[in-house]
Amino acid sequence: MEKLVDDVREELKQRFGNRVSFDELERKIYAHDMGAMPSMVKPLVGNPVPEGIVQPLNEEELQYLIKTARAESVGLTPRGKATSGYGGVLPVEGGLVVEFNRMKQIIDINPEERTATVEPGVVWNELEYHLNQKDLTLVAYPTSAPSSTVGGWLAQGGAGIGSYEYGYFVDNVVWARLLQPDGQVRELRGKDLQLVSGANGISGFITRICFRVKPLRPMHITAVAFQSIDDLGSFIQGLYDRKVPLWSVTFINPDAAMMKNKLPPHLHHGRPVEKERLTIPEKYIVIMSCTAERCDLIRDDVMSLALRNSGEVLPEAIAWHEWEARFEPMRAKRIAPSLIPSEVIVPVENLARVIKETREEIKQTFILEGFATNHREIVLLGFIPHDERSFNYNLAFGLSLTALRTAQKYGGRPYATGLYFTGFANEVLGSEAVSVLRQFKKDFDPQVLMNPGKVLDASLVARGLKLANAFEPLIRVFGNWAQSKEPGEVFKARDGIPGDIAWYAYACSQCGYCVDHCDQYYGRGWESQSPRGKWTLIKMVLEGDADFDQKAVENILACTTCEMCNRTCQLDLPNESSWLKMRGLLIDGAGYHTFPPFEIMVNTMRQQGNIWGGYRKDRDAWITDEIRPLIKEKAEYAFFPGCTSSFVEQDVAQSAALVLAKAGVDYSYIGKEERCCGIPMLVAGRWEVFDETAAANIENMKKLGASKIITTCPACWLVWEIYYRHWAEERGIDYPFHALHYADVLAEKIEAGEFEITGAINRRVTYHDPCHMGRAGVRFSGPRTLINAIPGSNFREMRFNKFDAHCCGSVLSLVADPDVAEKIGVMRVQEAIDTGADTLITACPCCRVQLKRSKDLNQMPIEIKDLATLTAEACGYRVAPSDAVIDEKWAVFEAMIRMMTPWGMADMMADLIPDMIEAMPEVYRGMMHMVSKSPEVFKEPMIAVMKTVMPSLFPSLLPGILPKVMPRMLEKVKEAIPMPAYLEEQMPDLMPKTMDVLMPKMLGEIIPYFMPHMEEYLRQTS
Repeated sequence: MEKLVDDVREELKQRFGNRVSFDELERKIYAHDMGAMPSMVKPLVGNPVPEGIVQPLNEEELQYLIKTARAESVGLTPRGKATSGYGGVLPVEGGLVVEFNRMKQIIDINPEERTATVEPGVVWNELEYHLNQKDLTLVAYPTSAPSSTVGGWLAQGGAGIGSYEYGYFVDNVVWARLLQPDGQVRELRGKDLQLVSGANGISGFITRICFRVKPLRPMHITAVAFQSIDDLGSFIQGLYDRKVPLWSVTFINPDAAMMKNKLPPHLHHGRPVEKERLTIPEKYIVIMSCTAERCDLIRDDVMSLALRNSGEVLPEAIAWHEWEARFEPMRAKRIAPSLIPSEVIVPVENLARVIKETREEIKQTFILEGFATNHREIVLLGFIPHDERSFNYNLAFGLSLTALRTAQKYGGRPYATGLYFTGFANEVLGSEAVSVLRQFKKDFDPQVLMNPGKVLDASLVARGLKLANAFEPLIRVFGNWAQSKEPGEVFKARDGIPGDIAWYAYACSQCGYCVDHCDQYYGRGWESQSPRGKWTLIKMVLEGDADFDQKAVENILACTTCEMCNRTCQLDLPNESSWLKMRGLLIDGAGYHTFPPFEIMVNTMRQQGNIWGGYRKDRDAWITDEIRPLIKEKAEYAFFPGCTSSFVEQDVAQSAALVLAKAGVDYSYIGKEERCCGIPMLVAGRWEVFDETAAANIENMKKLGASKIITTCPACWLVWEIYYRHWAEERGIDYPFHALHYADVLAEKIEAGEFEITGAINRRVTYHDPCHMGRAGVRFSGPRTLINAIPGSNFREMRFNKFDAHCCGSVLSLVADPDVAEKIGVMRVQEAIDTGADTLITACPCCRVQLKRSKDLNQMPIEIKDLATLTAEACGYRVAPSDAVIDEKWAVFEAMIRMMTPWGMADMMADLIPDMIEAMPEVYRGMMHMVSKSPEVFKEPMIAVMKTVMPSLFPSLLPGILPKVMPRMLEKVKEAIPMPAYLEEQMPDLMPKTMDVLMPKMLGEIIPYFMPHMEEYLRQTS
């Protein structure tokens, strides 16, 4: 294959814009799938780092890529979600990865024909949701359905849940549209589908698929446990022999059950919260599912077969527990932290022999999961828990060949080819299909551009595995000797990375469940900022394949702290709290800079106690004459409105204060001594500022004598209820407080019959769960109780609600990139509009800012309100809305954010070039004057020299330049930002402190944007 030339790179950038990446870190992240090859085998794989990644939108763009690839002899590797470990998505010969994450349109769902037609990037779970809306469901799907794609499963040749009745996916495909390597489009049906099923994309790009679906019916789940493999085998064979009309038949072995029982408890904010858990019998457990109307048809057969084979029907709770865990086949990786995979297909008649002999030959823990297909075949997915960081992993990995060789002995075969098993293509695909594919490649892809190295190509690693298979008996001896540790997490710090995070980086299964619903991913479109990408980065750093630099640090920073990744992770990893820890280590510990606007906030917090730059003396200016007498000197409750409600959305603080009093809640208030809760500093990695804030707030609240703190902001609630408590515990400080959001306090009053809202509002309301109150706080019922108590609210839920609610896009994302935050917010607002609501309610001032901003910028037809203001309206209070203040103060904030980007700073510095030159030491000032006054024939060579020298000189020059140009810089800031008087007054103090911290750290990022300005200035002056 040829390398990409610069002209082609530029052409791709012009055509695809932000949908193509040549970034080194991004390319390294896309050089992975779920597999973890042993260190001794990796050299045989080659270099799987692509030269670029492209994300096409449609067939036309795919045709362009094929045309370009043929002209430039560049390989094209298709990528769905990389949820396989066969290496099929690894671009081992360079070229371009073609990612299908943007080709995910559901073209048609036809209830009459019972078919669905989709683009290849559609994720199974998303399709299932849309099918359910039309009373339809999938006939079969993979256990990776939360992340894997329809096109990927067809290209893999998959079987899974539902295959007992419906077989392999290809058996249910009506037609598939193939874009061939010659650029022509072809519709495949029947036998022609062998060109794509199991072909891993070597025949071209699948662009559409039409397949069968079925009516949605309630499911009945039964689980039966068996003591011996013979009993299990006899039972499953009996199901086939009697043609029992089940839909899906799967099973696990005793080792799988044992590993499930050893899993650690669920962690929430670093503390175990799981009180009770089911213990799974450590036996062979068969899980059977069928539609409810078939229960009578199958009951007698299942019961008699179970009885004949000494089976025990398990309690319904265990049956449903295992059914709901069907998407967690790699959960054991949490305590491994690596898994050696083995996946084979065996005839049902030999199932017991294969499992029994495999267990005799493999003398290590061997997790097994089986899936029955209507071909009287069983797909066996096996894992040996191990640790890829140890040398023994290299030896134990050979035991995967033991499982394969045993399966082959009894008529079995590998499940797929991909990169590693191309030597077994005839067994996997059948000799006829292989012959057809070879001829097709010869006729249509003679350059071997489509996914080179896969399926048919005899790669070095595939030849090695084929050869090793012949020496399996010897390899088995060493593999069994290379035992791993007992299952369980072992945390040991490594290379400056805490032990728990180092463990999780290897434990992460790379399944991608966290990707699609991560707002960073759907806001930006690239894996590097997704949770899977973050874990890949940390693992690469641990292995010496990458380093933390400022860009990598910003990938860790890029996060809304929404905790959706905690919700979706099949390993139940504490993802978000790990990012929080890493942000502190990298910013507070290692000295990288946080997102620049946070440095302004650091100084406004230290000087004025808030992030908005308002004066401390105005902290309580939200209090009206109506509210002042309601505030008690001493009370059980203390009201903590927070920064945004105090300085920006005063209607929230006022509404909450009025309604709480109306509900009979007495409260006190710190007043001017209240400070920001500190969460901006905590999430931004400026932990020392958080420490200062926590200490001051806790001390002041103790002076007030309250024991319960009412907040208007979910982030403030989270800090007072969780983070301050943990902070105090770590320091041995007494912490007598509990925090409540005002919605929970009012809901308690409503449920107790102590508060009634009588005014009607005549709205159609939906509710956005703030992440810090919802997933992070598990506070869902209070706001809904309050909304439903308001006459005329006509409440309706959004599709993604409660634990699954999508984020508004605020927090770190908003400060890092307002445009990305806007995109995230638009998706949430549109979801609200889709409910038919005319009002989107939230119970978070920051969510309100972000949702309002997204709605206004895109002129979306819905009103955004805070729950407190809605309640006050229903109670008859006339509180002046803060919408205009939000717009005014956010305009300042956004202008500051954009100015403090590297390119924004460079533009500002460009206007200061004359002043900067005059502020230089005399020798450098003279050199710059000499360059500017030189004749043209000398000027350009001198500029070229300066271009190479200045980046290294600037760090030493800047400390002397900045104080001298600061007055002019302040003038430029004033010109660029529509600053209110109170902030303008503070800037002479805030800006120097901020620049002193930022400039030394940001200069390397600013210089590439600044130097063209400097060059142009020198050219234009004389």
